[in-house]
Amino acid sequence: MQSLIDKDLNSNDRILKPDFNSKTGRELLAFYLQTKFKQILANDKKHENRVFIEVDENFIPKFTKRLINTPQKHLLIGITGASASGKSTICREIKNVIEEFDMPVAVLSTDNYFKDISALINKYGSFDKVRDSGYDIDAPSSFQLDRLKEDLIDLSQGIDIDAPMYMPNGTGISIPSALHIYSEKIIVVEGIATMYEDVQDVFDIRIYIEAPDSIRKHRFVKRAVEERNQSEENALKHWNYLKNAGDKYVSPFRSTSDFIINGTCDLKYFAQILEYIHSVTNNFQE
Repeated sequence: MQSLIDKDLNSNDRILKPDFNSKTGRELLAFYLQTKFKQILANDKKHENRVFIEVDENFIPKFTKRLINTPQKHLLIGITGASASGKSTICREIKNVIEEFDMPVAVLSTDNYFKDISALINKYGSFDKVRDSGYDIDAPSSFQLDRLKEDLIDLSQGIDIDAPMYMPNGTGISIPSALHIYSEKIIVVEGIATMYEDVQDVFDIRIYIEAPDSIRKHRFVKRAVEERNQSEENALKHWNYLKNAGDKYVSPFRSTSDFIINGTCDLKYFAQILEYIHSVTNNFQE
């Protein structure tokens, strides 16, 4: 990938910068991006630890049409995947690279849209006992999906939002309108609820992160024991719940995503792909 970056940056055969305010200019950019993206995919297929597992063949024409017809709309990138697949890690890498190039980016986790279950926790005595009682924590009905969709539409239209904040401390408390999220030009949204119901239709780019169950299980248990002070027994019990919930609620959206990305990919290589995308969209001849 570095060779592609160097070739583009050092090339004397650069196209004139299009007038992005005109439809003709945006059409030229769209055609240019299609060509470059095909180069990325061809190069990725040769990599020993490739990033792109699958790509929807309809994505490129659909996305370029969106760029041409609604350029004023802010870019919404949705990232989903089962627990411990690498969603947060990939999301952080995207944010870091975007910020490195001084591009405005906002990040939102759909975990903040969990419904308040503090009353249930008080009733049963703990988060784990609520789970064991049969409450399906990761079901779509456990999220404020209407509120999430409304907030995403506002962000896409350039309107700041005040998102709820779900407390990850076992209390089950959701604080209304606690997180102010600026509507930056690029908004990255991650979490299992990203593709639930018709929420997924709001996104311009839909990414599904995939990793082998054995790696996900190791990641989850290690994180639960070392970072959340859970016993290994309880961590394994919760893993079994999450594994089943992921198979039931998250995996079906694999087939409707634009990209299936390798959750065990080399992050340095992944960052190079993002850098290349930035270079080809900004390396025009004035």
